[in-house]
Amino acid sequence: MAKSLQVGDAAPAIELPDQDGKTRSLADHRGHWVLVYFYPRDDTPGCTVEACGLRDSAARYRELGIAVFGISADSVKSHRKFADKHRLGFTLLSDEDKGVIRSYGSWGKKKFMGREFDGILRQSFLVDPAGKVAKVYAKVKPEEHAEEVLADVRALEGAGGSAPAKASRSKSAPRARSSAPAKAKGAPKGPSARKGAPKRKA
Repeated sequence: MAKSLQVGDAAPAIELPDQDGKTRSLADHRGHWVLVYFYPRDDTPGCTVEACGLRDSAARYRELGIAVFGISADSVKSHRKFADKHRLGFTLLSDEDKGVIRSYGSWGKKKFMGREFDGILRQSFLVDPAGKVAKVYAKVKPEEHAEEVLADVRALEGAGGSAPAKASRSKSAPRARSSAPAKAKGAPKGPSARKGAPKRKA
């Protein structure tokens, strides 16, 4: 198994066929958030719950500009059948030789009903617009994952974008307040100045 990725690492390259046989690349999404999620097998209970959760959150993912890459070792044909059955509108990628799966450290020891075996680990990676790993989800809960990712992207965008906006507002506010008193002070001086003018003429 490849070394586990950490936050801040460059996300390994991805170039794989999707459910329509078209090659998709992670590099094509530079400048946008991408959720790269690995799952064991098409149309199994946990994988279906996870996929349908992402499907149901599609509108909110689009609002935040988040693309989704679901990756397993299933064939293109299997992905097409899975996507059609559950009306999945996002990208499913076929990694039959498990090269990308291994590069993300998502192949390893698993246990099921007391039996240990090698397989695809259910984990995800949130890739930021710069192509770096922003969040690692080592143990995904299928029923909660879609909402968890949305919350994390909002938090990460807020942490990076709210400070400058606040700073610009704080600078403009004092200027607005200082101009109002200046006008107020100038108003009473007007009449006294006009009273003094005739005296100078006389």
